[in-house]
Amino acid sequence: MSHTTPEASGLDPAMLRDQLFDLWNRKDLQMLHLAALQGFSKLSEPLEALLTILESCPGKQKGRSHTLGHHILMEFQTWIKEHPQVNLSSVSEQQAVALQRRALNLLTDTQPNFVDSLINIYQLNSLDPAILRLHITGLHALNCYKEAATLSIKLNLQEELNMEEMCVPLIVQDKMSVAVSFVSGYSHLEERLVKLLDSWCHPSFCVAELNSQFPRLNLTKQRMEQIQPKMLTKHVLRLMEKFKIDKGLCPNALHKRRLDSLRFLMYKRFVDKGMTEENWIDHVQYVVADDLELQIHLVEMLVRYSCLRKASQWSLRYNIPRYRLPYGVWETQQSLPRALQQISLSDTAETEWESAQSHCEKFYQVPLTKDKVHFVDTPEALERCQSIVLKEGVVVGVDMEWQPTFGCISTQQVALIQLAVSDRVFLVDLCARRFCEHPETIRFIRSLFSQQSVLKLGYGMAGDLKCLLATWPQLQEDPLKMEGMLDLLSIHKKIQHSALSRTHNGPKEVLVGEDCAEKGLSLLVQQVLGRPLDKTEQMSNWEKRPLRISQIRYAVADAYCLLEVYSVVSRNPASFGLPDDLRSISSSQSEMSRDKKLKEKKGKQTKQTLEKEECQGAQRVSPSRSDPEKGVLYGEKPSEDSPPLPPQQLRVVCDNMLQGLGRYLRCLGVDVVMLENTDDHRVAAKLAQAEGRVILTCGQPFQTLRSQVAEGRCLSLDCSEKARDQAVRVLKHFNVQPTPSDIFSRCQACNSDQYVAVPRDDMVGMLKKKGLLPDQDNTDLMHQEEEKHDDILTPKLPRYALQCRWASLSGLDPDTLTFPGGAPIQLHTVPPTLLPRIPLFYICTRCGKVFWEGSHFGRVLSMFQEVLHISDEDNESAAVPITAAQQN
Repeated sequence: MSHTTPEASGLDPAMLRDQLFDLWNRKDLQMLHLAALQGFSKLSEPLEALLTILESCPGKQKGRSHTLGHHILMEFQTWIKEHPQVNLSSVSEQQAVALQRRALNLLTDTQPNFVDSLINIYQLNSLDPAILRLHITGLHALNCYKEAATLSIKLNLQEELNMEEMCVPLIVQDKMSVAVSFVSGYSHLEERLVKLLDSWCHPSFCVAELNSQFPRLNLTKQRMEQIQPKMLTKHVLRLMEKFKIDKGLCPNALHKRRLDSLRFLMYKRFVDKGMTEENWIDHVQYVVADDLELQIHLVEMLVRYSCLRKASQWSLRYNIPRYRLPYGVWETQQSLPRALQQISLSDTAETEWESAQSHCEKFYQVPLTKDKVHFVDTPEALERCQSIVLKEGVVVGVDMEWQPTFGCISTQQVALIQLAVSDRVFLVDLCARRFCEHPETIRFIRSLFSQQSVLKLGYGMAGDLKCLLATWPQLQEDPLKMEGMLDLLSIHKKIQHSALSRTHNGPKEVLVGEDCAEKGLSLLVQQVLGRPLDKTEQMSNWEKRPLRISQIRYAVADAYCLLEVYSVVSRNPASFGLPDDLRSISSSQSEMSRDKKLKEKKGKQTKQTLEKEECQGAQRVSPSRSDPEKGVLYGEKPSEDSPPLPPQQLRVVCDNMLQGLGRYLRCLGVDVVMLENTDDHRVAAKLAQAEGRVILTCGQPFQTLRSQVAEGRCLSLDCSEKARDQAVRVLKHFNVQPTPSDIFSRCQACNSDQYVAVPRDDMVGMLKKKGLLPDQDNTDLMHQEEEKHDDILTPKLPRYALQCRWASLSGLDPDTLTFPGGAPIQLHTVPPTLLPRIPLFYICTRCGKVFWEGSHFGRVLSMFQEVLHISDEDNESAAVPITAAQQN
């Protein structure tokens, strides 16, 4: 290229750059736009001059979402459309390659428009693949893994590169989506990625292998969390379905998921007692299948959770070799009579449609006789159903059932659709032979959901519709028209929100029922109709025919209760805090959802600036964290070899933006003070100094607070992360190892660790004294108590919360029912319908909140299993038939 004077060659690129830089600093973007377009026209070699300008432009500046270089490139893209003669074909081949190489060196920006524009202007796809590979390798050497992968995708280089070398760094840096994009569209690469992830799910896999294979990755504890079997299993199963990969290529992830499912089934049957023997047997056989290792796990678990006889029966069922049997099983096998060697159902099958009196008193009952329930499994039966269900003005309760697969398959096909009208219920049986595939069946489904004049009631209908699409793929090609739908879940949320706003004193959990023994539709039915649903058959094998009477009764109730709830609520919506037009709630909910998404989007834009400031402060404390990742705790890390800390010894103060985190930490026994919404952030520093607490905060207050306490005593979390994940990070950061006995050792509402145990008869007396239990109810309850077994009448304290303190009931003022500190018992939160089922209540002596046993303990145990320290004694106690949980 000839070297000529600036006058002969047109405008000097440096002068244009300085002019544009000045306008950029003055934020005069309109003048910058005009100056750029005029300047480009004065350049003698625009393509070379553009690179000269971009190479000397400054990087990111504070407060700017784009760089000056990015802005100049976008202006050039606009200008070149009016000057198509400016392209690489106008220069020699040697000059073109030189320009392409220079343009390639600029491709480290993560802005997609910037990268795309350079690729298009300089036709980088035509460059020698060897040169492109060399550039990608250079980015990798600089640890720019995401930029290298993104550029590879845009240049279609995936098949030229090593998939493992490209994707492994992305995965451990929590950039799985980029790794997935890298392999998408290349079936052999998709398969290799899934097989790689599955190999990491093998029990013998050691992270040290990755360290030796990729020494530059610097696998910190936070990064290693991304390659834990539980997380990897989710990725493998999701990608297996996304890429339509054969299950046989993912044996380790499927085994892990099935083993977790087996543990869940053992808990549901023998601890929670929420599943019938027949349902349990169906599901266990599905989960275990022909996997010998899972069959052996099943027998081992049965020894712990149940008895040697049952373990022996299952070991005979699967013909497990003697040398793999747990101690005692072989001997028990030999002693079993032939009649007991087969697995038998302990539950007696029901034949009567009418429920027992005790069941009727405890659960919601459908006011229909059995002859009002019609199976729809032929075109003729469907025609009769249509003539009633599709009448103009009809209100239909809609529910669906499908076979539980415990996460081994993400989306199930519908087995049964329940359609309830005022005087009958239709059960559309999609498992009937070829009925699901009949054109009239699909036509009926389309008509039902699209007819505006038929009001369809459901609860959480998004899951039902997802399964409908999996059942009929043609509904994805030609989507369902959804008209005349009313999701009672939206109404339920509105009822709870209204109750919360009307009550100023009660904690949130009491009102919305998050910690209640009932939840979801069952809770709504209890709140509106007085009794909950019986959910025992919820996890049935819905594909097995014929259905049992108890299954049919459950299916009918789930659909018909929607009609009764709607009828009661619509008669007097104001009493539930609802508007007169119930259908308006769904639209307002969707508008609120849109507003929330917009807020989140704006929050993300400002979050980057905040994170940058926080990270700069964190670097002074911990220089090794120059590029902090999402959710990292900023501050001095405790010694790696520090001994495990019991949760009672960790004392923290949570900022008012981290109240969810605070409740979870209290739930696990940590001493937590939470700031009120009206408190100034500086209150946290005063509490930390006075009481020796660690400050947990997020956002801008971190910079102010960290300067007021010792190093490592103020930690910042990512506010966009879920409270549960924040809690796990905090516990791991301080090496806190809670045990099952720590769960609920503190009151989640007020942080007290002292409770008083109140037997049911005392609770009945208290409710009656306060006028919260009519005399008739009291008589019925006492009569029910007399029928209970002796061990229920003298209940023991729960096996959980062993770390809390138990106070004497004698400290309670019998006249005012208040504790010495002045807190009254929150008796209004105890539903009278709960009394027959709960023998013992637990009351916080500081705030008076009432708790009882239920399913919440199991949920907490499951949520925090990765940080809980569970000993063999804990495992054995888990097999004891006690469902311990904190409820209110």
